[in-house]
Amino acid sequence: MPSDKGNQKAGSLKDPHIAALFFTEDPDKLFDDLREIGHGSFGAVYYARNVNTNDAVAIKKMSYGGKQSIEVNIIKEVRFLTQIQHPNIVDYKGCYLKEHTAWLAMEYCIGSASDLVEVHKTSLEEAEISGIIHEAMQGLHYLHVHNKIHRDVKAGNILLTDQGQVKLADFGSASIASPANSFVGTPYWMAPEVILAMDEGQYDGKADIWSMGITSVELAERKPPLFNMNAMSALYHIAQNDPPVLNDPEDDDAGPRRSWSQDFRNFVALLLQKVPDDRPTSNEVLQHPFMTKPRSATVVLELIERTKNVVRD
Repeated sequence: MPSDKGNQKAGSLKDPHIAALFFTEDPDKLFDDLREIGHGSFGAVYYARNVNTNDAVAIKKMSYGGKQSIEVNIIKEVRFLTQIQHPNIVDYKGCYLKEHTAWLAMEYCIGSASDLVEVHKTSLEEAEISGIIHEAMQGLHYLHVHNKIHRDVKAGNILLTDQGQVKLADFGSASIASPANSFVGTPYWMAPEVILAMDEGQYDGKADIWSMGITSVELAERKPPLFNMNAMSALYHIAQNDPPVLNDPEDDDAGPRRSWSQDFRNFVALLLQKVPDDRPTSNEVLQHPFMTKPRSATVVLELIERTKNVVRD
């Protein structure tokens, strides 16, 4: 359990309120079978098993005790994670400090929605996109109801479990309070008002709605709009020009593909309204026909199983 007293070992903070955010067990003894599964600017991500429960976890190791700005970001992310719990948000398992390294442990997921597109090298089916976005929207709605903003919604941050569950992940950019006014996110998925917040103004959860619209296009077209531009050009284009639209799927080796439905086109257009007030709330998004139309309850699970087979082959 997290300690309620300041842990004076290396890597800990003396402030008892901050020390209380961290678990006191030795992570080297608590986790075994560590295997690196990813890498980022923050450090590495590992697959591991909790020796007490045998649960699989994903551990993000981050340097702690160097730059104060990095420490503040880690504390902010941990504090955010301790405040949220939802079936469509990746489960937080705890954070540990050892020898100037923070071990952030999360529920293990087998991959992301971005991985699905990468493996199949083609657009997902419309029902699959609807299923993934619907589940991710449930998690986003939970955040918005609790006055929080994710601020980095994209297919790479929508994770999938072996059981076919869809989970929002990566809260390193998230904001505990809405509205916010900082320039945070990944350029191609960034809402116009977030880009403009560099100069002035605030934004709220409607910025996540835009990003979910871009993510919908990403799953349909394999890349977000403007991905062929460099990041700075894309930021200018998003802020100054008309929003993107959903293009028809390209034909592939299997033959000509069907056009996207009017419901899907309308869904994307609605989420990608340039003016935030014109976009639907997360609850309104969940009521859209593209979200409510009948689809198999196992559509995402079947997609995951199909993806596993492709990877095995």
